[in-house]
Amino acid sequence: MADTILQDPRTKYPVPPFPKQHQDVPGRQSAMQPVPDCGEDTYVGSGKLTGRKAVITGGDSGIGRAVAIAYAREGADIVISYLNEHDDAQATAKLVRDAGRKCVVVPGDIQDPRHCQAIVQRAVDELGGLDLLVNNAAFQMSHKDLQDFSAEELDRTFRTNVFATFFLTQAAVPHMPPGSSVINTASINADKPNATLVAYAATKGALQNLTGGLAQLLAEKGIRVNCVAPGPVWTPLIPSTMDAEKASQFGAQVPLKRPGQPAELASAYVMLASEGGSYISGATVAVTGGVPLI
Repeated sequence: MADTILQDPRTKYPVPPFPKQHQDVPGRQSAMQPVPDCGEDTYVGSGKLTGRKAVITGGDSGIGRAVAIAYAREGADIVISYLNEHDDAQATAKLVRDAGRKCVVVPGDIQDPRHCQAIVQRAVDELGGLDLLVNNAAFQMSHKDLQDFSAEELDRTFRTNVFATFFLTQAAVPHMPPGSSVINTASINADKPNATLVAYAATKGALQNLTGGLAQLLAEKGIRVNCVAPGPVWTPLIPSTMDAEKASQFGAQVPLKRPGQPAELASAYVMLASEGGSYISGATVAVTGGVPLI
């Protein structure tokens, strides 16, 4: 077996400053500079999720795409939920199918509880069941003045990040057998809130609390519930919700001096979904580039 090549985590991936860029919400991964690495050329599976059936929200790009690639290469069939980024979603679906797994793409707005129910039903009908739910889709906007946060924006942020997680989990649980897993994407902002992201940070705090409550509530069913707390990760959310100057310096503030790439989070989601995480529930796995969450 060849020796493993150790890489300096400070320089493994691109380091800011990045080209100044801005996109309209929700953003497209293919238009980003540099294009995020979701593990397309690097993730190698080993059968950890063979035969599993997963729903991944926000699965078209960023962390969701990285999780979809990893799960497919570990043997899972997948439903990808996304808003309207059709090109990105089809690119992710091709990567899943190239791994020999089934992929169903479901566009629509998870703010609507009826759509959340429809996503779960598509998994049950087209994959033959459901045992992994990854609540990953999120919305944020960045403002320097509290008065710039409108009631409509606050409502959208909570409905997308918190209410949808509740509705999707509520719809999924009746179909999930013992051994199933729910994984929520929280954020470093749950513990270290960013002043310009007060609405988003509040939802991530709520989501982390929701994870802990659900872990206790669903334990009697044999369903584990955990969350991953990313630090700054280079995804379409960044250039579409921050100004060009701030996006160009994104991630420079953490000890490793760069944003994470989605590929660097995939193994955490695999571990929490697999038998390797069988005694982990109610936990937060921090992937923060060196920022301690203690």
